[in-house]
Amino acid sequence: MLKKETQNLEIDNLDIQILTQLMQDATKPYTEIAKELIISGGTVHVRMKKLADMGIIKGSHLIIDPKKAGYDITAFLGIYLEKGSLYKDAVEQLSKIKEVVELHYTTGSYSMFAKITCRDTDHLRHVLNEEIQAVKGIQRTETLISLEESIKRQIELL
Repeated sequence: MLKKETQNLEIDNLDIQILTQLMQDATKPYTEIAKELIISGGTVHVRMKKLADMGIIKGSHLIIDPKKAGYDITAFLGIYLEKGSLYKDAVEQLSKIKEVVELHYTTGSYSMFAKITCRDTDHLRHVLNEEIQAVKGIQRTETLISLEESIKRQIELL
């Protein structure tokens, strides 16, 4: 039986099979997974609890299509901070802007890299000029508008 170590945490092939099925459809009942893997529903439940306790599973959430919900613009922002020591304060302020859906602390040219979702270009301009540029410590930003999301997936467990 193949065992993989993830930061001193062991998961085996059965864990990976269970996770793979739930990553494809988080609403799939444990009983259905159990039938397909020829194990008991209780085993799936116990394995999922173990994986959650290990911190491998961080939760589950509903995924909406932003375009169908009226959010037509996705943009990426390279954010330059005045000083690196302002990072935590900037994160706290940016977390209050609902259009910021991802934020990463990065190496390279930018201090941070953000993904934002807006209804249209007017909304984008407002978010950039009135909200993000108003964050204390942000020196300037560079905006890249996404024309199409070609790939979106989680990492495949091997």
